[in-house]
Amino acid sequence: MLPLSLLKTAQSHPMLVELKNGETYNGHLVSCDTWMNINLREVICTSKDGDRFWRMPECYIRGSTIKYLRIPDEVIDMVKEDVQQKSRNRQEMNKQNRGGQNQRGRNQQNRNNAFAGRRDNQGNRQQQQNNRPLAPGNKNPQKKPPQK
Repeated sequence: MLPLSLLKTAQSHPMLVELKNGETYNGHLVSCDTWMNINLREVICTSKDGDRFWRMPECYIRGSTIKYLRIPDEVIDMVKEDVQQKSRNRQEMNKQNRGGQNQRGRNQQNRNNAFAGRRDNQGNRQQQQNNRPLAPGNKNPQKKPPQK
């Protein structure tokens, strides 16, 4: 389970965020990004000592200041179910994409034909014409004349 997928699933759920400086924020997750920056709404902030409280309608917390997140168990269960469902879907797709020997043979034949040269409309091979003039004294058009 990846942290960002967990946060994406936790959107609109309550959570507790403790910062590295000791402050805690309780609120509902509105959004998060790839740097784990988060927006909370209906937030109650608690000081490091635990003796002061602030109520805020919303707040933004930079991801690099977060020490840990406390997320309800129901969200974690939802993510686990999503992961299991995705793995089942992948297994089904792998079963569907497997071809028998005939499938592999056709693919190999197509690969061989791709390098065999051109074909006409009936599937017959055509010889590629080389219209380059021969170099003087050279009988093979592929060989270059010796350098002097």
